[in-house]
Amino acid sequence: MLSRILNLFKGDPSEPLPDPDARLALGALMVRVAKADERYEVEEISRIDLLLARMNGLGPIDAAKMRATCEKIEAEAPTTRKFATLIRETVSFEARIEAHEALWQVMLADGRPSDSEMAIVVQVREALGLTKADCDAAQTRAAPL
Repeated sequence: MLSRILNLFKGDPSEPLPDPDARLALGALMVRVAKADERYEVEEISRIDLLLARMNGLGPIDAAKMRATCEKIEAEAPTTRKFATLIRETVSFEARIEAHEALWQVMLADGRPSDSEMAIVVQVREALGLTKADCDAAQTRAAPL
């Protein structure tokens, strides 16, 4: 009964959010990084859509739908560390590197990386089990976009 009442406040109860898998967790982390500076800008949204499309083999509309789901998951989300741990436990080392690079791309998308965004990227790096050198390499690859 209580869960039904709470679902009324969350929106349409007939459309529950999916349990995050590694793909949705990464999408939610990208949204979290983009929102960390309290400016969720079109450049960041576009970059997230592009990354979701590329990483998941989606067209633009499906990538935007996935991002919208990720935004909802992020809003109700567990801690950043839990998302990153889900990714670490379910994907290869190479995929974790790719995920970290995606976070850098989102952080750099608006041309104004902030300390709050960087704090999330560092926290995710640590939870993903990546070294500072892995982070630096991901940053270098992300920068030219």
